[in-house]
Amino acid sequence: MALFLLYESASGYALFEAHGLDEIGQNTEAVRSSVSDLNRFGKVVKLRSFNPFTSALDALKQCNAVSEGILTDELRTVLETNLPKVKEGKKAKFSLGVSDPKIGSQISEVTKIPCQSNDFVNELLRGVRLHFNKFVGDLKPGDLEKAQLGLGHSYSRAKVKFNVNRVDNMVIQAIFLLDTLDKDINSFSMRVREWYSWHFPELVKIVNDNYLYAKVAKYIEDKAKLSEDNIPALTDIVGDEDKAKEIVEAAKASMGQDLSPVDLINVHQFAQRVMDLSEYRRKLYDYLVSKMNDIAPNLASLIGEVVGARLISHAGSLTNLAKCPSSTLQILGAEKALFRALKTRGNTPKYGLIFHSSFIGRASARNKGRMARYLANKCSIASRIDCFSERGTTAFGEKLREQVEERLDFYDKGVAPRKNIDVMKSALESVVNKDTETDTQEVPVEASGKKDKKKKKQKAANVDEADEMAVVDKAPETTNGDAVEDHKSEKKKKKEKRKLEQDMELDQAVGDSAAGDQDGTAKKKKKKKTKDKRDDDDGEVPEAVTETKKKKKKSKSKDAE
Repeated sequence: MALFLLYESASGYALFEAHGLDEIGQNTEAVRSSVSDLNRFGKVVKLRSFNPFTSALDALKQCNAVSEGILTDELRTVLETNLPKVKEGKKAKFSLGVSDPKIGSQISEVTKIPCQSNDFVNELLRGVRLHFNKFVGDLKPGDLEKAQLGLGHSYSRAKVKFNVNRVDNMVIQAIFLLDTLDKDINSFSMRVREWYSWHFPELVKIVNDNYLYAKVAKYIEDKAKLSEDNIPALTDIVGDEDKAKEIVEAAKASMGQDLSPVDLINVHQFAQRVMDLSEYRRKLYDYLVSKMNDIAPNLASLIGEVVGARLISHAGSLTNLAKCPSSTLQILGAEKALFRALKTRGNTPKYGLIFHSSFIGRASARNKGRMARYLANKCSIASRIDCFSERGTTAFGEKLREQVEERLDFYDKGVAPRKNIDVMKSALESVVNKDTETDTQEVPVEASGKKDKKKKKQKAANVDEADEMAVVDKAPETTNGDAVEDHKSEKKKKKEKRKLEQDMELDQAVGDSAAGDQDGTAKKKKKKKTKDKRDDDDGEVPEAVTETKKKKKKSKSKDAE
């Protein structure tokens, strides 16, 4: 059986044909030894066709398709034009060797060309890759390397580009920086306290907050200059007038040493840096909250923004976190304790990073492990929804949070929680309702304008019709019966003629007795004419017909008697 090799280079598609495989015996070791020698390998493998790419963009498109296992039209035409045709109902007498099994299965499904991918084919393709510039004679030295470098850069750049609003890397960097800032601000605040306490030691016991302490130290500077006139400004900083007065009283009887102006300037500048870092930390936290609401809204609403960001950063990405089972997510961050317990055959840890959640702290000591397992289960569900859903919503996270609250009540009070299927149904209903509300609210202005115009046109048409009806109603009063007959359609006239003919036949059948009755009906008709002149001709025929029918019935009943 003949063997062809498909090689996807950076410059185009190349098809090779392998000859003399019986001499090699299809042995992988034999091929491996013959690959390095071009004279020996060139006798076995020969170039059949080479189809270069038209541009760098075309090369990137083909590379993306091949990496995803998609058969493009260009590759299909190359295979169909250069390979022997496979007859329907017959087995092919050749096979195509490919490096990727995914693209091989796609080729065999679409073109019915048998493909194979094994160690033997990979060794042959390795030799083709090694001596490719020798097989294609038109390539100049360095052209292939330039094409590979350019395609590699463009392919990597295209893989990195994705939705900017859902970049979890920003969350990972933000939470790392937030943790670092917490440590730095804490250590810097302790340094400010220690440094300024040499001058004003009593201030440490009055102001406990690090940020407020730095703010007060920056404002006071020299305690000797502090007086009762500074109480309103201190009240604005501290937020308590009693504390402001206490600071002024303590400054008067302080036991601290005096500092030189240069030392006070350094303390002032350092306190300002601590305040700036604290304000930047607050802004960074707000940024992290907004990014978490964009990337993982359900996870953030379930467990909180900071804990959710720590889970994502520890897993490496939101996709990696979604792939983790709930048992792995439960102990994320406690790997050292886990392996130590496995080594010493002790108790494994019950929780890792999710211990920082408020749910674990609210659970009793005997239920902390159960609560951690349940919370990890819900976190894995929320992370998968956030990772694989197209539209971001917090409905599922809120419902999952309600489930965790119900589980806490179940552990403490014994209240039975709702079933998971019912909670998910209610979450789906809420999402659908929100979508319908947004659709109804987003009505285009132009469409509403068109509707108003249509309504106005309909109203005008209705008014015109009403005027015409009024004219028609008034016409019989002012005109004779001939004018009314002009408004009748031809169909009505034909119907009236048919009815008159039937009446004549009935009159002949009934005889003289019916003739007298017809005179009575004629008198009734004259009375009706005075009431409504429009029904002059219409009311005459039906009454005659009904009277003749009655007389018929009477005559039949007499004959029967």
